[in-house]
Parts: sequence; C-alpha cells; structure tokens
Amino acid sequence: MSIPNSNVNAKGKKTASFPYSLYMYFIQLRPRQWTKNLLVFAALIFSIKKSNLDMLFHSIAGFFLFCFVSSCVYILNDFVDREADRQHPDKRHRPMASGAIHPAGALLLGAAMLVFSLFAAFSFSPLFSLLLLVYFLLNVGYSFQFKHIVIIDVLIVASGFVLRAIGGGLVIGVALTPWFLICTLLLSIFLAISKRRHEVHSLQTGKGAHRKVLDFYSVELLNQLNSVVTTATIMSYALFTFTSGHTIHLMWTLIFVLYGVFRYLYLIHMENKGGKPEKVLFEDRHILVTVMLYAFSVVLILIYLE
Repeated sequence: MSIPNSNVNAKGKKTASFPYSLYMYFIQLRPRQWTKNLLVFAALIFSIKKSNLDMLFHSIAGFFLFCFVSSCVYILNDFVDREADRQHPDKRHRPMASGAIHPAGALLLGAAMLVFSLFAAFSFSPLFSLLLLVYFLLNVGYSFQFKHIVIIDVLIVASGFVLRAIGGGLVIGVALTPWFLICTLLLSIFLAISKRRHEVHSLQTGKGAHRKVLDFYSVELLNQLNSVVTTATIMSYALFTFTSGHTIHLMWTLIFVLYGVFRYLYLIHMENKGGKPEKVLFEDRHILVTVMLYAFSVVLILIYLE
C-alpha cells in the first residue's frame, strides 16, 4: 500500500498528509546508515566465550543508542547542508533539502532523541554516555568546521567508527586491544577516502558547490592515499591476529579481510561505487557474504579453537 503524499486543505493548497510526514521524518533519521553502528557488536563477538544474555542485551541497547545519536548528527548535517544538497544529483531528494519536512521540526526531533540517548546510556555506563556526547560534539564540529579542512575531514569521519568500537566495549565492560582499534581506524579511513573519491569522480564540474573541501582533492591524490591505507590496514589486521591475546588461528580470517578489501577496491575503480558504504554492503552480494563468513568464522574459531 502506497503512502499518500498530500492532502488539500480548506484553502485549496496541497499539504503533506500525516502518514507521509511521519514517514519522511523516519527517512530523515537515515535508518539505512544504521548498519555502520553494527561495529558496536565487535566487542561482544571477540568476547564470545565469556558473553551472556546481559552482555547481549547491553550490546543491542548500545547499538540502538548509537543509531539514535548518529541520526541526530544526520539531522544536523542535513540542516547545515540543505542548500548545498539541493545542488547534488542524489542528495537533493533528502527530506529537508526537498522541503518534505520542516527544518525546525527535524531539529526538535533530534534534540529529544539526543537527550533520551544520553540519559539511557548513563544508566548502562557513565563513560558510555560521555563517549556518546563526545561522538555527537565531534560531529557537530565536523558539520560546522572540520568538513571544510582537507584530510582532517576524512580523519574525523573515520574517528566516528573507532568511537563506535570503543562504545561497544564500554557498554559490556570489556576492553579492546590497541591493534583492533588501529585496524578499525585504518579501515574507516579507507572507507572515508573511498567516499571522497566517489564524490570527486561523480562531481567533476562544480564539485565545490556541493562541498567546498572537494576542490582540494583529486582522484589521483585519493587513489594514492587509499593505496597507503589499504596496505596499512591489511598489515595491521595480520598483526592483530597474532597479538590480540586470542588463539593464533584467527590468522585464517585474514583471507576474508583480503578479499573484502580487494572487492571494495574493484567496486571503486571498475564500477565507480563506494560513495555509500552501507549501500554497497547490502547491494553487493560478494561483500555481504564475505562479511557474514568473516563474523561466522571468528565466532567458531574463538569458541572451538581458543
């Protein structure tokens, strides 16, 4: 059943119906991008032998709290970028940029979700609540300033993934190894650079009108940066499998990391994808199966071979 998108009021003007408005507010939260927050479960997976139902519940709660806070960030980003997004071939269809929802209403929704998330997180761990606040403030800084600074913009985006991984450990009370955090940071930088490359490649003319920092990037520079980060990511993960304190058999999962990275590079260079990593995860069957096999193999190795 389709959602009606307009009604006619007493003055004969078209107005958005309530179901349609509600739907557009939900779309504004960008639920498709919530897959990025699955990284919260990394700590639970690597602690599988000592995990319990309470830890599972805490991880699920942490996942949704990160989803809510990240949605607050998306609302703020879209509010700040709504004029520039109207110049983008895809982003002009976003709820705020298209005028489907009122910016003030979206900001009010975001504020309510942020307050709820911080108080809920505090009930699990004060440090987790503080981390969510840091994550939000870092992204506020990104929206207003850091996204205009070349290289820094990529590092800020990548740091959000590291905070997700740390948050997953805080909410269940386990610590992550430095090597795992380094791997997470490098892989996140790889995805962020790939996203910038896609934007630069897709907006060859007038790219600065959409995002000013794109004028300071070139496809050649981003290709070189990705080459450096790709090598460092694979080497760091290989070292992690030997120094994580778990069984040495984790080294067998390196094949999934290699294939996943190589497949993503193929999609970037041969099919001009990579602008939306969360979209690639679900639309590319090879990537999706690789991620599932990786998670399954890690669980099996840690349960039966450690």
